[in-house]
Amino acid sequence: MTCATLRGSIASAIGRCTGAARAGAPVVALQWRLQRQSGLGEPQQLQQRRWQQQAAAAAAAALGRRSAVVAVAAPVAAGPAAPTSEYAKEVEAAVAAVRLASRLCQEVQVELQAGHRSDKDDESPVTIADYGAQALVAWSLQRSLPGQPFSLVAEEDAAELREPSGAHMLESITQYVNSALAKEHPGEAPLSPQQILDLIDSGNSPGGGSGRHWVLDPIDGTRGFVGMRQYAVCLGMLQDGEVVLGVLGCPNLPQYAITEEDCDEGQAGRSFSDDAVGSMFAAAKGQGAYTGPVFGGVPSERIHCNDSLPVSEVRYMESFEARHSNHDLALAIAAEVGIERPSLRLDSQAKYGALSRGDASVFMRFPDPSYREKIWDHCAGVIILQEAGAVISDAAGNPLDFSQGRFFPWLHGGIVAATPSMHAAIMKALRNIRSREQAQQQEA
Repeated sequence: MTCATLRGSIASAIGRCTGAARAGAPVVALQWRLQRQSGLGEPQQLQQRRWQQQAAAAAAAALGRRSAVVAVAAPVAAGPAAPTSEYAKEVEAAVAAVRLASRLCQEVQVELQAGHRSDKDDESPVTIADYGAQALVAWSLQRSLPGQPFSLVAEEDAAELREPSGAHMLESITQYVNSALAKEHPGEAPLSPQQILDLIDSGNSPGGGSGRHWVLDPIDGTRGFVGMRQYAVCLGMLQDGEVVLGVLGCPNLPQYAITEEDCDEGQAGRSFSDDAVGSMFAAAKGQGAYTGPVFGGVPSERIHCNDSLPVSEVRYMESFEARHSNHDLALAIAAEVGIERPSLRLDSQAKYGALSRGDASVFMRFPDPSYREKIWDHCAGVIILQEAGAVISDAAGNPLDFSQGRFFPWLHGGIVAATPSMHAAIMKALRNIRSREQAQQQEA
């Protein structure tokens, strides 16, 4: 697709209504203890809230899948035409790279569906897909942008594959890589194992606050990938430490608003046969956020977060795996804000895409305090959220800093992404929770 075609598709895109102004003042660092000294204890309140949310989920399911989608989806309106983007060529290149990697990932999931499942610690399909997707993205970007300096900050390296014990896995990776290449680029010569090793190792850039760096998570949500749930191929671009471009390929994410059914095991099977399953999201600084089919062209449907819902209809999202985030804390915050609907739990940065198009209003992530967040786990999703009108910050209300290398500095306990009004409400709830905690400590 040419740059002129890209501008034309953007200009003709349709979009969803945007919400209110941005908000969110800084707050103090976050902690939470589910203890109370007297009366109805907080754990009991949270248990009651869980019962209420489970009942609400059952009622929503009874209405039918499609009716639930209509109830949650953001309203549609004509989107404004976007001006010419200085990053139009890079957007095209990123979309092509993510689509190619998504093709490989979907092929590997066919093997997973056949019953070969294991964690990412051996010659499992998810390990092969991780390596293969990284190699294909590196190959595709350099092919699309010849002559440009190439710096890639990515999750994987090929050290183990270069050992004699890695020969069999490298052979499998090579087969999948060349199969995907044959489908997307039938005129290209197959890649050799040595070329694939070098492409994987091209992702060893330290990143930083100067120059241009591509940032890749070849498979974000590996447990979701293994569990046949949601995962994403995530590619962003930094310019002098600022995220200026992002593309998310979500092969198992429907192109309509999601429900619990779309978050559970088995969603991958639907993506193999349903043309309405498989979404891509793309955004560049100042140009808006867009979505489209994962195996289509450059996304052209303009999207906005939905900031027009009353709190009683707001939905929040959190990680599928409880060990990835403190679900009790998120539930307590939701209760403080007045959110009544149950959470949507799904893997990967697919949550960022869902929030950007109005499927939900809030995403909260509170990992173990010892965990250091990596920039590739958020880079692509952040710019898509921001261009869709949402707000994202650490748990103290500060913007995420991508200029410090491969890892974030301290994030004050977590990350909150939400529509503008809900981000302000979440920040207020965090302050209230912290204030009560401090008061209890003083009374003790």
